[in-house]
Amino acid sequence: MLQGKRILVGVSGSIAAYKSALLVRLLVKAGAEVQVIMTEGAKAFITPLTLATLSKRPALSAFVSNPATGEWTNHVELGLWADALVVAPASARTLARCAHALCDDLLSAVYLSAKCPVFFAPAMDLDMYRHPATRDNLNRLQSFGNQLIDAEFGELASGLVGEGRLAEPETIVQTLVRHFAKNSVVAGKRVLITAGPTQEPIDPVRYISNHSTGKMGLAIANAFAQAGADVTLVCGPTHLPTPDASIHRVDVRSAQQMYEATAEAFPKADLLILNAAVADYTPLHPAEKKIKKKEAQFTIELGKTVDIAATLGSQKRPGQLLMGFALETDNEAQNALDKLERKNLDWIVLNSLRDAGAGFGHDTNKITVMDRGGAVQVFDLKTKDEVAADLLALVVEKWGNEVKV
Repeated sequence: MLQGKRILVGVSGSIAAYKSALLVRLLVKAGAEVQVIMTEGAKAFITPLTLATLSKRPALSAFVSNPATGEWTNHVELGLWADALVVAPASARTLARCAHALCDDLLSAVYLSAKCPVFFAPAMDLDMYRHPATRDNLNRLQSFGNQLIDAEFGELASGLVGEGRLAEPETIVQTLVRHFAKNSVVAGKRVLITAGPTQEPIDPVRYISNHSTGKMGLAIANAFAQAGADVTLVCGPTHLPTPDASIHRVDVRSAQQMYEATAEAFPKADLLILNAAVADYTPLHPAEKKIKKKEAQFTIELGKTVDIAATLGSQKRPGQLLMGFALETDNEAQNALDKLERKNLDWIVLNSLRDAGAGFGHDTNKITVMDRGGAVQVFDLKTKDEVAADLLALVVEKWGNEVKV
């Protein structure tokens, strides 16, 4: 959502200015073009060189950039250039400047010239943050249509504990992502995702499972949630937390439970992504009590589990899209294509255990994506967040083409 977006980052005089370095880095990493504007007070806490290096642009602070030649910084042009202005940290003084149009520094002049959405992320001590004058300025700025990224609760530079901490850079980036997602083709789409392993009980203390951690599925759920989708995540046993508060998570254990939860949500889904590593077989007669170690050999009778992809693929209505995953060890491409056809999928995402860094347990993955039209896309080894972004881009392209038609 931030790829190619032009973001102005205003940095004012606050001890929290050190966090602006990470904010700039995250925005640049997300593909945004970043221009930093600093107040004079900000320079006491972080150097222009640091922010210029991270943003790959000079950090601006003066109206006249070169007194010898009279070269000036065009605040009007900056205000027109940006897709968003985020002031982080926004000190009490900067909030007052902008709220009352004092326009006595470059940042406040750019704010008054901005035609784009503006976000203020306050940072100050708790009593300053609570003061009626500060609250009045915040309310005033919001009444102009600006958006507030609330300060967080925690230990402050004064040693006191309370509200006033600058929102974490990740939170600020997520706020910007959500803003730009509102007008994307993903916004409001209902996306159903399965993730993690299943556990098939042998007795009350043992089960059959696999090495899936759920990392890939949760990364995909996070990517679609941040793009504005209404995400339901049906998740097998994993220690990983839900990455985005907007995700509706349904925790399950067995293959049967995963099927039932997925089938219930499927009729309303625009897209189903089947990333979970679902057991193909389950014990037919789980013991009610712990099985004691007695026999030299022990046999467990297994039965097939429901094939979630094939079952729901056969029920797919016009307009629904299905994406499946195939983890293979041999004859990878043919096995994946067979699965694509048999299960009526629109895409199949192939992993091979023969690729270093791919498969279960890694923070990286290497995928090949095949679609029903015969297209094959081979991706390099990437982090699972980057892989999720690539899959999101494929779906966005598909939905975007449908909108054009």
